[in-house]
Amino acid sequence: MLTCASSSMSSMAFSSLCFFHKPISIGSDKLRKNRKSSGISICRAANSVAFRNLDADDFRHPLDKQNTLILRAIPGLNELGKALLGTVAEQVMLLENIGTSVLVSKNQLPDLYHLMAEAAEILNVDVPDLYVRQSPVPNAYTLAISGKQPFVVVHTSLVELLTRAELQAVLAHELGHLKCDHGVWLTYANILTLGAYTVPGIGGMIARTLEDQLFRWLRAAELTCDRAALLVAQDPKVVISVLMKLAGGCPSMADQLNVDAFLEQARSYEKAASSPVGWYLRNAQTRQLSHPLPVLRASEIDEWSRSPGYRSLLKCGIQIRSLKQNV
Repeated sequence: MLTCASSSMSSMAFSSLCFFHKPISIGSDKLRKNRKSSGISICRAANSVAFRNLDADDFRHPLDKQNTLILRAIPGLNELGKALLGTVAEQVMLLENIGTSVLVSKNQLPDLYHLMAEAAEILNVDVPDLYVRQSPVPNAYTLAISGKQPFVVVHTSLVELLTRAELQAVLAHELGHLKCDHGVWLTYANILTLGAYTVPGIGGMIARTLEDQLFRWLRAAELTCDRAALLVAQDPKVVISVLMKLAGGCPSMADQLNVDAFLEQARSYEKAASSPVGWYLRNAQTRQLSHPLPVLRASEIDEWSRSPGYRSLLKCGIQIRSLKQNV
């Protein structure tokens, strides 16, 4: 179901299309060297714009709104999801992630903690727990389990791959899932798609019927959360750079990657997919994906960054002192 080798029970926010070499320690000299060579400063400006009265619908993608309404209208979906996501399943997910990761705090990986805290302040959302997990697959995901504080997990290889500003954009993307109440829906969707096949008699039929709509909703939700990433980064090139690196980047080539060239590649894809045959192939290519293609996500965020709606949100924001100055 997912486009990378990671837990199918997790709501995957940024999925990788390829594998990377074994990650090195988060605090290593090589990591610091790679970040310095990227040429991207962690500071956006002396001050950042925060959104004190931000509502999820202020930035929710139209496809997210549309597909959420369709999903909610499916009879019995909530009940089936609750049945599949029972107490045992919740405990498995909770213990499996917490028991194999490092909890971030002011005293543990404090730089990551401050990146998350600032992103949460900008989006006006509560700060979830943040865990760093050892994995060679660059990824991040959110789990929202009923009755427990939601938490975000970031893989070490993703930390290796991104600059600090890009990493904060990923954290903001995950916060977008929480801001929009995607967390529980994503967990339901993942378990339902896999678990419904085990329901005797009608399980397979239910899963096949829901699968297309679930994936359609998941892809739309990702577009919404890319917008949340932009609201925090406040620079579309930062968000697009994340997508570019997930499509085909590694630390040793970071200083040679070009966001403008990737956007040109995205325009070429859209042109090629505009023909009748291209349209069919594009739909066939994306139908079974939990995430839109990176080039399509890049085009979407580039377009929204130039929209009146995005500019209006920035004008409504207030200035806050950046937590990341001179880092």
